[in-house]
Amino acid sequence: MATKVFMEALSPTMEEGRLVKWLKNEGDVVKSGEPIAEVETDKAIMELVARADGVLRKRLINEGDSRPVGNIVGVIAAPDENIDAIVAEAGGGAAAAAAPAPSAKPSEQIVARTQESAGASSVPRAPREAQGEASAPPQEKTPAAGPPQPQPSAPTGPSGNGGQVRSSPLARRLASDRGVDIRQLQGSGPGGRIIKRDIEAAAQSGAGAGAPRAAAAAGAPRAARVGDYEDVQLTQIRKTIAKRLAESIGPIPTFYLTAEFDLSRVAEMREAMAQMGDEFKVSVNDIVLKAVATALSQHPEVNAHWLGDRIRYHNRVHLGVAVATDDGLIVPVIFDADTKRMSEISRETKELAKRARERKLKPEEYTGSTFSVSNLGMFGIDQFTAIINPPEVGILAIGTSKDVIVEEDGELVSRKRMKVTMSCDHRVVDGAVGAKFLQTLRRLIENPLMMVY
Repeated sequence: MATKVFMEALSPTMEEGRLVKWLKNEGDVVKSGEPIAEVETDKAIMELVARADGVLRKRLINEGDSRPVGNIVGVIAAPDENIDAIVAEAGGGAAAAAAPAPSAKPSEQIVARTQESAGASSVPRAPREAQGEASAPPQEKTPAAGPPQPQPSAPTGPSGNGGQVRSSPLARRLASDRGVDIRQLQGSGPGGRIIKRDIEAAAQSGAGAGAPRAAAAAGAPRAARVGDYEDVQLTQIRKTIAKRLAESIGPIPTFYLTAEFDLSRVAEMREAMAQMGDEFKVSVNDIVLKAVATALSQHPEVNAHWLGDRIRYHNRVHLGVAVATDDGLIVPVIFDADTKRMSEISRETKELAKRARERKLKPEEYTGSTFSVSNLGMFGIDQFTAIINPPEVGILAIGTSKDVIVEEDGELVSRKRMKVTMSCDHRVVDGAVGAKFLQTLRRLIENPLMMVY
């Protein structure tokens, strides 16, 4: 009996998927549980697996096409079985004329793959619990029509897409700024995509240099840019960012509380720990995360979710930590953060951030947070406001730490200070509640030994 291949909900918040790559051609024999395609979710790239034994008789969408969860994307059946009714139900075989994609090189294989356990063909949508955005697979660029301009020469380096250079918007901007010919590079991102670290490595080594700078010197437009503008297709991550943040900043009555903390004792503790050996080194961010988790355990009214008809106060602290990737933001979760030592938080944060940028996170690692923290201090940002991640009722924005002249005992002295801003959902967190939480956080950060007793 023929089996429909559905666009499955491969993450708890997925509503639509983009088929990045077919792993099986029409006519290939497949077994239940075997990967047949790679799909970009709103978080990462994952494997779509066969739900029955048989032959992949029909691929109903092309690589790069997006479909809502529950749509039919292929058919598995016996070699001589009639599948016309299923093909007609799905709207025809759009992918039938597409040539089979060549096998990717080992270096171009997608690194983030998660197999679902075998299940029914009916695929319900999972509830959204956390906002998370992962780096995205290759985007197709559509140059706008405009006055005729000289075309760039054909790429001489590997592109991983039949001559078309796959790269993130950030990578293209860095390449232009640093004079790197992006066409000469081999990408290390998903599917051979050129990402930020490839440009930085090329700029340091001198690889791919020359072409863009030479063109600029001759008064020509920036290399590889044609027309007055370019349209870049939205990735699943960007669609999710737009939708989730629109759900947050509009309906949620948000107010902001800003405080400035003294980091003098944090600096002293970090120096003392570093002298004990590398295994004891922690960052300011590690200490702040531990302090936030500890404060949340003392203020359950902030460690909560707004569920429309009720408020859920959590007894466990699951801290979401915003991680920037080339194409967006993803928020991996440190579970039971208040019970973990600083060294554990430090190690776990680094591991989660690394896997987030490599797109290796599993769905359970980026869902279920009860409160989130976003830190832009490493970018030199003094202060900012972050958008609440529904259904959470608060998020803490961390600014940079810097030396500030303050008055102490009638004298002007230099102290290391840091500003934090808490965004609060007023439906749950009143001003006094948020202020008391920040008071506790200040006490912990300005007396960090309280967290290690």
